[in-house]
Amino acid sequence: MPNPSVLQFGTSRFLQAHADLFFAESMPDARPVTVVQTSGDARRAARLAALAKGYQVRIRGLVNGVPTDTVQEVSSIRRGLSFEADMAEVQDLAQRVDIILSNTGDTGFSPTPADAKPDLCPKMSYPAKLAHLLHRRFRAGARPVQIMPTELIRNNGTQLRHLVCQAAADMGKEYHDWLCHEVVWVNSLVDRIVSQPLYPAGAVAEPYALWAIQDQARLTVPCIHPAVQVVPDLGVIERRKLFVLNLGHSLMVSEWLEKGRFGPVHVRDVMQDADWAARLRALYKDEVRPAFVLAGEAEGLDDYIETTLGRFANPYLDHRLEDIAQNHAEKLDRRIGAFLSWAQAHGDSGPKPKLRAALQGQIE
Repeated sequence: MPNPSVLQFGTSRFLQAHADLFFAESMPDARPVTVVQTSGDARRAARLAALAKGYQVRIRGLVNGVPTDTVQEVSSIRRGLSFEADMAEVQDLAQRVDIILSNTGDTGFSPTPADAKPDLCPKMSYPAKLAHLLHRRFRAGARPVQIMPTELIRNNGTQLRHLVCQAAADMGKEYHDWLCHEVVWVNSLVDRIVSQPLYPAGAVAEPYALWAIQDQARLTVPCIHPAVQVVPDLGVIERRKLFVLNLGHSLMVSEWLEKGRFGPVHVRDVMQDADWAARLRALYKDEVRPAFVLAGEAEGLDDYIETTLGRFANPYLDHRLEDIAQNHAEKLDRRIGAFLSWAQAHGDSGPKPKLRAALQGQIE
């Protein structure tokens, strides 16, 4: 049985160093990917043209504490199309592929005035575009397709289905039912720090990578790769990312702000400060780990914490504390505040002084 082909919306360096790289590493001769530029940004035309010629991803970081710096060749992308210039071809491909993948940025799901137009338009939001593309597929009698958003939205497949079904509200009940019940909408969580682009295409990324996919009926696993995990529930992975990785970032920023933004500039600088790194490790052990134990989610946690500390220490990654500090109050509530509530709900009544002090802006 041939491997399914992929129509990808978005040319981001993240996907270049994530899904597109996984396709190349797992099945380089059997996974044709067509990339569609949705933004209409002329500055990205060179990137679009270069992708189909093959590009490099440079992997730089620590693996088991040892520095690594390698280059991977990526040849999974066979074609690059502009939605605006090649709309007819995109419509044709959308009828024939088995997987539609997306990473459309922070505003890709946000509605636009063009969404109200009766016919497909390049200025539409991604959900509205998808509603029109899939309507054409439905009318052609093609089999249902698998939709795989990788946008950093909780339950991203479910959310996208809701938005596409809304956009298709006036396109007929039969089509609406087909969208809601026959098309496979996949929830997933992705993680990899892709620190900088290469030109005209390619990227620099850390060694760590994850594509966690929630299992469901009729799921097609996009590729066989160590970074791809099919799991019954994304909740455990989401909580680890939020309450270990993201919480650690916010804790660093809290202490940095309390010191008047003095000292470290990057996350790696924090890990090079022996006392600061030791405090962070102790916090994970004393204030974070007990909640996961009581919630029944301790399996694999210690390895995840060690991996996270290694990611923080990446000597090649310029992850600025100043950047993490953006929207700090909201992040504190979503990361540390939510963790404290979750811990208490699972019977962890420990004092957690460092986390509570960070939440109140009083960390020392």
